[in-house]
Amino acid sequence: MGYVAVKGGTEAIEASIDRLKYERLKERSTIEVETILASMRQLVDQVMSEASLYNPYLAALAIKQAEGSMEEAVFLLRAHRSTLPRRYYSRTIETASMFVERRISASFKDIPGGQLLGATYDYTHRLLDFNLIYETKAEIERWLEQFQAEQSEVTDELLFFPKVVDYLREEGLFETYPLNDQLPDDVTKRSLSFPSSRSERLQVLTRGQTGAVTSLGYASLRGYGQVHPTVGEVRVGSVPIHVSPPHEAGDDKDEDYYIGEITITEVESFVPVMKEKDKKTKELQFEIGYGACFGQNETKAIAMSILDQCLENNQAPYPTHDEEFVLLHIDSVESTGFISHLKLPHYVTFQSKLDSIRNVKKGGNKT
Repeated sequence: MGYVAVKGGTEAIEASIDRLKYERLKERSTIEVETILASMRQLVDQVMSEASLYNPYLAALAIKQAEGSMEEAVFLLRAHRSTLPRRYYSRTIETASMFVERRISASFKDIPGGQLLGATYDYTHRLLDFNLIYETKAEIERWLEQFQAEQSEVTDELLFFPKVVDYLREEGLFETYPLNDQLPDDVTKRSLSFPSSRSERLQVLTRGQTGAVTSLGYASLRGYGQVHPTVGEVRVGSVPIHVSPPHEAGDDKDEDYYIGEITITEVESFVPVMKEKDKKTKELQFEIGYGACFGQNETKAIAMSILDQCLENNQAPYPTHDEEFVLLHIDSVESTGFISHLKLPHYVTFQSKLDSIRNVKKGGNKT
């Protein structure tokens, strides 16, 4: 392919790695993994989502090792994930039973169960808080003690909310589809091919780079696509994970093992589309764009729901409706790796082009 090995060998590579470690340690200060876990919640969530491995501690470790580089941290965590055995598949998660920490709707002011703002930066002032520079552990303890005392007066009742779309389905405004018992395609065990199934598309979108997914979703809203939804519901919360007994037949969910819970963000967007009612007439209907990812990452999940609907309606002549264009360009490891490979020696290919240009400049063969 025209590539050659980097000359200098092992000593040069080891010296480069030592220099990298020096740059991380030269200030004689380091950050604990536990500190990253405690204070960089949303960064940890993004790394887990793009790496498709739910392990907050390992995600924080990857962030520390990568010195805060998102792309490098995701690469590290995906590489670790590839070494892990796949022993079983969990049961399909029922997000209707999510223990909700945050739940809002942009479509309705009053929704069954009410809106729950939860923890979000949506309502904060975008001003630097210089008080954080002087924040002390004693102040943190005092604030937490006061906050927890106030919260103790709030009921400890679990917060389970019905889904907004269920009420619209009862009115016949959304189509109800039969439950699909078919196992989803797994893009981590089989290479993506086109045309892709919806399960493959959703997997690639939820693993996609947050910035890339957001950018393409934004492009669709600006006119480079035909999907402009209204967010029906955003919910953030924890859902339980169950697995079936590995050596027992049957489908009795009461026999399942509970192995833990994960925090996810789920979005259902309402997209108006024109559907053919018969050969001569069309009518306005709603379809659902779906987005879900690890942790709290609402912007990505909303953008994912936009692209989900874009790719479901791939007949539109826009790049955001082209599944190959979208799915092959949002993967952080793939895109970063291919861009980074340009740093590798391309001596042979470049010299060939250089010789051709020199020949032309000298009046040689101009073909």
